[in-house]
Amino acid sequence: MTSGGAALRRGAALGLALLAAGLAAGCGDPGAPGDATDTRAGGESPSSSLSSPPSPSHSPSPSPSATSPAQLCTRIIGYWSHRTLTEDTYGDYQSMGLSDGQYEILRKVVDAARAERERADARAADLLIDRRARELREERYRNGEPTGGPWG
Repeated sequence: MTSGGAALRRGAALGLALLAAGLAAGCGDPGAPGDATDTRAGGESPSSSLSSPPSPSHSPSPSPSATSPAQLCTRIIGYWSHRTLTEDTYGDYQSMGLSDGQYEILRKVVDAARAERERADARAADLLIDRRARELREERYRNGEPTGGPWG
């Protein structure tokens, strides 16, 4: 029989993995054919054929910028590195929503953070996690995509 705490942690890990997968998948290209704003066969909206400009109340508001894959990678690795350092996870990279390449980065970051925590303190380890996750992610995404391919 499992304890309630373990089940709760597994449920939280699953929820975070699903969230990460959804963020990584993205939402498509706004305004692309088939988008909810595509109301005519040619993708032309009804207001684009009007002779007068749309009123300010009908102007589209700017959409928020999407999180880049590199930023998402840094956030996910940082999050799981902090959790792993405090031994608040069971370490299955797939349940964390990580690729094997991202998990390799996580292991390097956590190893360095453990050494820093021993040498200095927990605060120094936390700062190291954020810095190393960003540095190793920059190396991984130096060409805009993972250097080992999408699964590497």
